[in-house]
Amino acid sequence: MNKTTNRFAPEVRARAVRMVLDHEGDHPSHWAATVSIAEKIGCVPQTVFEWVKNAEVDSGRRAGVPNEMADRLETLERENRERRLADEILRKASAYFDRVDGLTLASHSCSPRGFLSDKEDRHEELRSDW
Repeated sequence: MNKTTNRFAPEVRARAVRMVLDHEGDHPSHWAATVSIAEKIGCVPQTVFEWVKNAEVDSGRRAGVPNEMADRLETLERENRERRLADEILRKASAYFDRVDGLTLASHSCSPRGFLSDKEDRHEELRSDW
């Protein structure tokens, strides 16, 4: 769906499309029928032409990607972008924490108690500076 506001209700669109297709034979060309119907509903002919074209694609009368498929494709592409972004964030976080864990293990003894006592000593040093 386009990003502009839809001024006409779906029922009006469907009726305009039906009228253009029904009255095509009464006019010298497809465009003439489109212009005639557009004037009756109060919009520009290009708008009605797009509605008719989309309806023909959706019904299989014209080549193209139906709106339902295009919407589904757009949704899937958005989900893929979000997943790739989440994967990148997780990959970077994992690399960061692996590096931090490696530094922690290398600078302290492997026992958790040794690590805590080193931290407590540092806190005592900081408190005594006050």
